Amino acid sequence: MKITALLVLRASPGGGADPVVLANASDVSQFGYFQRSAAKEFILFVGRTIASRTPGGQRQSVQQDEYMVHCYNRNGLIGLAFADKEYPMRSAFSVINKVLDEYQAKFGNSASARTEDNNEPWPFLQEALQKYQNPAEADNLLKIQKDLDETKVILHKTIEGVLARGEKLDTLVDKSTDLSAASQLFYKQAKKTNQCCSIL
Repeated sequence: MKITALLVLRASPGGGADPVVLANASDVSQFGYFQRSAAKEFILFVGRTIASRTPGGQRQSVQQDEYMVHCYNRNGLIGLAFADKEYPMRSAFSVINKVLDEYQAKFGNSASARTEDNNEPWPFLQEALQKYQNPAEADNLLKIQKDLDETKVILHKTIEGVLARGEKLDTLVDKSTDLSAASQLFYKQAKKTNQCCSIL
């Protein structure tokens, strides 16, 4: 999973002119040295094209070869993320939202006065490009799910570890003083039911 580029653009007020690039950061290290300049130009071209065709207040994801370009037009301030197909869409839009929030907090409405592309680097955007290579950093729900999945694996390994020492869960249930006779019977019946279902 990889994000290749993040861009912030301003839509032209009348809709006739091309959007203005306010900030962009890209990592084209996966391309050959002599292809990198062309790759950056192509990212700007595709980004500007998709931004100009994304109406205000809308989001869209467009496939371009092996990449997905995720775009959000927040009332004229547009964020784009170029990512591979494996990068989760929800995480990509979460990154875009964070970038647009930060841009508005730092620069306010100064973007509306720009008429030419800004070629000055914006350090936050480059940092975001590196930080959000891991989708869980961008999407809190995804991070929580990953933590839960890891917890399940650890618990599963712990139970397997107990059984690997020669102790059987059935024996432990029979010896347990914590379980009533009814609970022990419930465990045995549930186990038989599960075995019956697993045969099918």
